Amino acid sequence: MIKFLDLYKINQRYRNEIDLAIKRTLDSGWYLSGKENENFCKNFADYCGVRYCVGVANGLDALSLIIKAYGFDKGDEVIVPANTYIASILTISQNECVPILIEPDINTYNINSDLIEEKITSKTKAILVVHLYGQAVDMDKVWYLAKKYNLKVIEDSAQSHGAIYRGKRVGSLGDASGFSFYPGKNLGALGDGGAITTNDKALYEKVKAIANYGQQIKYHNMYKGINSRLDEIQAAVLNIKLKFLDKDDEKRRQVAKFYIDNIKNPNIVVPRVNKEEAHVWHVFVIRTKRRDKLRKYLENNGVQTVIHYPIPPHKQVAYKELNNLSFPLTEKIHNEVLSLPISPVIEVNEIEKIVDLINAWK
Repeated sequence: MIKFLDLYKINQRYRNEIDLAIKRTLDSGWYLSGKENENFCKNFADYCGVRYCVGVANGLDALSLIIKAYGFDKGDEVIVPANTYIASILTISQNECVPILIEPDINTYNINSDLIEEKITSKTKAILVVHLYGQAVDMDKVWYLAKKYNLKVIEDSAQSHGAIYRGKRVGSLGDASGFSFYPGKNLGALGDGGAITTNDKALYEKVKAIANYGQQIKYHNMYKGINSRLDEIQAAVLNIKLKFLDKDDEKRRQVAKFYIDNIKNPNIVVPRVNKEEAHVWHVFVIRTKRRDKLRKYLENNGVQTVIHYPIPPHKQVAYKELNNLSFPLTEKIHNEVLSLPISPVIEVNEIEKIVDLINAWK
């Protein structure tokens, strides 16, 4: 069986360094908010090209903390793509704000910036862009609108570690960015983890406090905070893997290029990329009108696949208030997408087999 993602094999490459880092952390006797976290946050901020980074418990918290720190009022609106993972929208509703959904560009699957302005109202406070599947959003129009209407730009960078737009990495393209280090991400921990990056010192200090029970000084609570911290062991592991992120992203690009160049089945739509450096291929997503049949065919022939994502957020039971909305492109995408195996450790013979199977499928 060709695994969709072989996490054991991915982490085994750095096993000796990871073992030493974990031992060092255990031996230190300090497991939260210590040197490992401090070092990783500095290194990740430098990598993203920003001044500040806060390590938090997961990617959902990262985005939610940004919105919470901005202090938007109940009922304020945040523009967000309709075809994202539900976490992007949960962060908005968790803060009692209203998600305003926008259809994607069918070619990139990212938010269609041409549709944003018509949805901006007096209640709009931010545009939350999602660099979906690993491709950086075309930010020019987003920046223009944010400046014109005095809006915050928040990046959901959970799937796009290392992607570059106009010479700048994701994580530095907005006012603040939320990252996830879930094990399957391009930069993945050995458990949950997340981070917030920003150049805004005031936001950095407020987010850091809110994530620590709302306190900057112990027992002096300035905000109604939460407990969301990146632990020392995960920070130590991430610091090791960060050194290899660009190399791993480049391997993903090579695998994606092979798929794009060699999948010739007319029933399959392969992804399009605007610029090579803008995409880090967290997932490689194809489309077909007979998605479920293709998935079963590949499974029967020893290939694991995943659907990212089968049900769009506005059709989820959790968002009954949105169930009556219609987003035809979003719904089309969710009905047709299928993610093929892609990782830094997939073998050439494995991707050749996958391509051959897809081209032979009728």
